[in-house]
Amino acid sequence: MIERKSHLDARAIALLLFCCSFWGLQQILIKTTVTEVPPLWQASIRMSGAVLLLWLWCRWRGVPLFERDGTLPGGLLAGLLFTAEFIGIYIGLQHTSASRLTVFLYTAPFVVALLLPRFAPSERLRGVQWLGLAIAFAGVVVAFSESFGHSGSRQLLGDALALMGGIAWGLTTLTIRATRLATASAEKTLFYQIAVTAAVSPMLSILLGERWGVSYSGYAWFSIALQTVIGAFASYLAWMWMLRHYPATRISSFTFLTPLFALVFGVLLLSEPLTLQLVLALAGVALGIVLVNRKSAPPVAQAGATGRAN
Repeated sequence: MIERKSHLDARAIALLLFCCSFWGLQQILIKTTVTEVPPLWQASIRMSGAVLLLWLWCRWRGVPLFERDGTLPGGLLAGLLFTAEFIGIYIGLQHTSASRLTVFLYTAPFVVALLLPRFAPSERLRGVQWLGLAIAFAGVVVAFSESFGHSGSRQLLGDALALMGGIAWGLTTLTIRATRLATASAEKTLFYQIAVTAAVSPMLSILLGERWGVSYSGYAWFSIALQTVIGAFASYLAWMWMLRHYPATRISSFTFLTPLFALVFGVLLLSEPLTLQLVLALAGVALGIVLVNRKSAPPVAQAGATGRAN
């Protein structure tokens, strides 16, 4: 029986901050590596390497990956949705600006908050928590608003692909919580997703005419190694573990930090300017996350009730 907590504790918050900060750094890594390694070929290498690392991890830990436990339908669906998210991101970036794509992509927590309570009533958000979600999203919009106009003529297609990616991300979380995957190990849940993506990404890369190669700079391989070992393996495995033990609606709110961490790393590593918009956005996202994760007040027994809280 899985012990599911009703709120985020210090360990969950620390893991979430680690994951979101690295995912923000990962956006910088992808951005600075894509000049050498095409995006979907980059994703193919990452996911294939992560599949190998996860298989070795499971062999070492004795975690079964191929036993029949009824998770195959949900696992394949999660894998296809996970792949659709990456398609939306990587192909969408070819048609719209990164700023617009980021805003559409981070509609994912709203998808989780709207749909998951139908399957898990304990995940329902109260009014103040919805307000927090809206404030956090507004923070992301503020952070990227000044560059909204710098898009090409095929912007609408890119925006639609970004929105598809955000919806797919939210539906992946829903699938993990609402199917037999909810009882599967974090390793097996992740295996479905990265294995399907590792199988599909190379085919998409070929269809898009990307040039494959291995003669890349030391920096490019270092970047891909970090994206593989920490990004696609360690951080995603931590995320799957958290989805098994903590409220998905609350941990999803932390993902609004990821694009802001990317901007912060841009300031620190790429000498990009620190703007007032970024400071305000960080404050807004932090406030929103605090509101979403406020503990519920204990219910008060009413007169004529049974004498205890329901």
